[in-house]
Amino acid sequence: MEKVKAQREFFLSQALGKQIFDSEGKLVGRLRDMAVRWDNHYPRVTGIKFAKDVQKLIEISQIAQWDERGIRLNVAFTEELRPLEEQEIYVGKWLLDKQIIDTRGSKLVRVNDIMLAWIDSSPSPDLILVAVDVGVRGLMRRIGVESLVRGRPQNLVDWKYINPLETRMESLRLTVERPSLNELHPADLADIIEDLDSVSRSQLLAGLDQQTAIEALTEADIDTQVEIITGMDTAQASKLLADMPPDEAADILGELPEEKSNELLSLMDQEEAEDVRELMEYEEDTAGALMTTEFISFPADTTAENCINRLRELAPSAETIYYLYIVDHDEALKGVVTLRDLIVAAPQTQLGAIMLPRIYSVQGGDDVHRVQEMVMKYDLLALPVIDDAGVLLGIITVDDVMDTVLPDRSSLDSFADFMTRSKSWRRWKP
Repeated sequence: MEKVKAQREFFLSQALGKQIFDSEGKLVGRLRDMAVRWDNHYPRVTGIKFAKDVQKLIEISQIAQWDERGIRLNVAFTEELRPLEEQEIYVGKWLLDKQIIDTRGSKLVRVNDIMLAWIDSSPSPDLILVAVDVGVRGLMRRIGVESLVRGRPQNLVDWKYINPLETRMESLRLTVERPSLNELHPADLADIIEDLDSVSRSQLLAGLDQQTAIEALTEADIDTQVEIITGMDTAQASKLLADMPPDEAADILGELPEEKSNELLSLMDQEEAEDVRELMEYEEDTAGALMTTEFISFPADTTAENCINRLRELAPSAETIYYLYIVDHDEALKGVVTLRDLIVAAPQTQLGAIMLPRIYSVQGGDDVHRVQEMVMKYDLLALPVIDDAGVLLGIITVDDVMDTVLPDRSSLDSFADFMTRSKSWRRWKP
């Protein structure tokens, strides 16, 4: 093949529909798609599809010229063409409009266009895919109005950062995805997970460490959580639920059929399963349904030094450590110590001496509106839940309260209203 006379760099949208002529000037058809072999960082075009209803390819080696006027072959056209091979994929059919997890922007982006380029290589030039366009200009270019956004910068992702497809139907994935996804905020990961299809969700979760997967899942909406748990095998789902905060696990299990829920609970540790079952017994929109049993409590005679040492062991599994609850031998709530007061206390000071005895609390059956009022009025970061005897059952954290007030935290009006009513988040001073 001689050196091709061609545009060195162009986009797929600019090439689709180009007329194809053979060496005798006969119109063969129009460019409908391109076949590529993805055996290197940059997929290499191996053939072009010239008709919608013909699943055969013209070899890339038969192209003599490729420019704005069209594509000209170096041979007379014959019907002796080859089909798409197993290791080849169509660019337009299987790459265009694919989703990519863009970890830099913490969101899903879509392949709006694809940049190609002719490169000099031996023994003949190669046409390769060099980048994907995930920006507005790519979208506008495809519909023929790129001039409207000509001043906007290109938003291109170099192809070397994209993993080869394992199957033709899966989403595109960045090569840097696994190490960087674990560094994203769980809320950003949840946004990504919610937008993915079930297969892509499973692949994404499999690439995360267990703790990151749990944190991301707890940030996702309940429908997504249920879909993910339902799609897992029973043993895997049970382990994930066991490692989640009990209140989150209870919410998910409460949405599953009773038989499925009981099956998953039966595989969990007996004590963990009992905590979850107790939470599931509370009616929706009550304090008990909102609370978590992951809190930290100490006897009043614990010293500040011993408390801090114990916190180092307990903190990773606790919902919050800003408030430490003081209980008697019957687990009845007697007071609370703030993390600040603990840190500034002398090492041998007993918690009973620095605890705040005036405690704001609710009972498990109290309405969620009472919980909201208590948290807003007293600017609490967590609210204890007790029974009739004063025994500490759990706590409700402020983020769970916000979820009841702001199901969609992206609503600025709702958020402004909540913050106006709650005034400011000050340290609790009963």
